[in-house]
Amino acid sequence: MQNQLLIYNTLTRTKEKFEPIHKGMVGLYVCGPTVYSDVHMGNCRTFISFDLIYRYLLHLGFKVRYVRNITDAGHLEGDRDEGDDKFEKKARLEQLEPMEIVQKYTLGFHDVMREFNTLPPSIEPTATGHICEQIEMVKQIIANDYAYEVNGTIYFDVEKYNTKFNYGQLTNRMLDDLIGGTRELGGQDEKRGRLDFALWIKAKPEQIMRWPSPWGWGFPGWHIECSAMSSKYLGKTFDIHGGGMDLQATHHTNEIAQSQACNHKAPVKYWMHTNMLTVNGVRMSKTANNGFLPSELFSGNHPLLEKGYSPMGVRFFMMQTHYRSTLDFSNEALQASEKGYARLIASIKTLESLKPSISSGIFLNEHIKACYDAMNDDFNTPVLIAELFEIARYINLANDGKTPLTESDINGLKKLMHNFVFDVLGLRSETSNTENDKALQGVMEIILEIRKEIKTRKDFAVSDKLRDDLSKINITIKDTKDGAIWSI
Repeated sequence: MQNQLLIYNTLTRTKEKFEPIHKGMVGLYVCGPTVYSDVHMGNCRTFISFDLIYRYLLHLGFKVRYVRNITDAGHLEGDRDEGDDKFEKKARLEQLEPMEIVQKYTLGFHDVMREFNTLPPSIEPTATGHICEQIEMVKQIIANDYAYEVNGTIYFDVEKYNTKFNYGQLTNRMLDDLIGGTRELGGQDEKRGRLDFALWIKAKPEQIMRWPSPWGWGFPGWHIECSAMSSKYLGKTFDIHGGGMDLQATHHTNEIAQSQACNHKAPVKYWMHTNMLTVNGVRMSKTANNGFLPSELFSGNHPLLEKGYSPMGVRFFMMQTHYRSTLDFSNEALQASEKGYARLIASIKTLESLKPSISSGIFLNEHIKACYDAMNDDFNTPVLIAELFEIARYINLANDGKTPLTESDINGLKKLMHNFVFDVLGLRSETSNTENDKALQGVMEIILEIRKEIKTRKDFAVSDKLRDDLSKINITIKDTKDGAIWSI
């Protein structure tokens, strides 16, 4: 019997036993991309982290409904209630219709997610596909007296809401502190309070993306879409809501407020947030000019990158840091991860060809327990990966004839490695059939044959030098009882 799964709940700032609302079933909602530009690496980290969480919940036997939205309307510059619409601004720049922008970057987002081997969500709703639900939710919040209309725009009354509920509960901050931390912005004079935010925004006459409502032509505020779609597909209260930590203070705080004001109950049991990205110790951002897109990371076409990195190497790199910890990109760290990923995959290939012994040199159940203990401790992938490397070490020792493994051991290890490396971590073997790869394979076969002849002549110094020189260019030669093998 495996230990109880623990999840760090941002709402309570503690690790809690995971107990789903409905036994055997999990409702999971993750804030998806705003599709007016290419998905950035910070988003990718969030989606890869929750792909891991989704995979592990499925592995544990839960029936999971995973909802990840597409924001294709209602997102203004600076994430405020005034300013240019991000989609229409990008459409003007590229001389396209706003929905052409949405289509272009939605397809690009899906392409990147496939590269990273993420599973598709159960449902991927769009904001534009749920305008009616958002309008109905706004109407209910008005009826409950937590919102007001000014010239066709509907604002949420934060201070009134705070008289009954705790507006700052997710960030553990008092309302007075939050108000004191704001500054006066243009367009706020029509609001009752500084923290009030728009649920529905009156459209300008020239605006393309607008819809009819009881308050005139307009479009939804940024926050209302997630409250409307999560409640539609997962219920008024569901198990897990996830996203990047940058969403915690405003977007997720406002989601809670909207949902409680509408339904008079807390919308989410467990709130989970991924941490930020840094590059060589500096936070990744446009202003720091140190951000790179997934395509640039894969190709190496960026001034900060020494080379291109494979999608699985990058995914493995991300898994080596806990999702709640800062993830620092550097060429050195990425290259070390690629080597580690290659060693792990190579050990699985070695396992496939192992011949069983009559005795055992491994305590398999202890390693199985260690893997589950790591994942049950708030999805602790760094500890899991360390355990998988320890198992890989046993596999290599067995291949060298130093650690006996029975047929039962080998079958158990195959199942364990498949479960955690492929099913849970979501890694896959990266194979290629390009002409260059075929040529490299042929060259290495010739080199191994020459080295075999050198060893036959007992010229071990030259043999070792050849092995060591190849190691300097990341080609590893390993001598086994069945002959030499090579890997990158």
